[in-house]
Amino acid sequence: MSAIVITGASAGIGRACAERFLTAGWQVTLLARRTAPLDAIAARHPDTALALACDVTDAEQVESAFSASVQRFGRIDALFNNAGMMPAGALIDEIALADWQRAADVNLTGMFLCARAAFGRMRHQQPQGGRIINNGSIAAVAPRPGSVVYTTTKHAITGLTKTLSLDGRAFGIACGQIDIGNAATDMTAGIGNGALQADGSVKPETRMDVAHVADSVLHMASLPLDANIPFLTITATTMPWLGRG
Repeated sequence: MSAIVITGASAGIGRACAERFLTAGWQVTLLARRTAPLDAIAARHPDTALALACDVTDAEQVESAFSASVQRFGRIDALFNNAGMMPAGALIDEIALADWQRAADVNLTGMFLCARAAFGRMRHQQPQGGRIINNGSIAAVAPRPGSVVYTTTKHAITGLTKTLSLDGRAFGIACGQIDIGNAATDMTAGIGNGALQADGSVKPETRMDVAHVADSVLHMASLPLDANIPFLTITATTMPWLGRG
């Protein structure tokens, strides 16, 4: 039975992926700051789910959580590095330094800390190896107007993904990234009502069922380690992304 750690598992994409992996027979460690939603999932899967409170920006909490995961399930076969935040849109000269720092702490430092914890354990466990899947965004390819903070952090995740994919080769560690556009979660609820477009207009955008994202992450994680999907993009079919600019 394979074991995965999923960050940001209390809601949205993380929660959907946690539920999907559990129904597929995986052992799942669920990490988030809010424990009540995690405990509700774990109560339905007492043998295969481990719920742990963890702030991904806190290095000690991250290390403790990954150690607890190994203690419970014996190894870490995969990490879905998912926890993130989307700050309110603004022009760069309107953004407070504290708002930039908070987003960078979660979206970049948090992903670095979790990837570091997973990589170290995958490198030294026997059999050696594993897979890290980073949640990027289509913002890692094309920004929305007024998204300088979010977009910058997601571009950085692409660099993290490429470097881990290269550095992990010697240890059987594969790394890939999923770039998601308009999955139907609480975070994207406002997009369905109206989102700022590149031409200055505000238009509603279509969203897709988050279950499609969960299925995609499961597919990436289920590949044998001699195969990898470095980048996978999944979007609502008619969302204005390819013609965004």
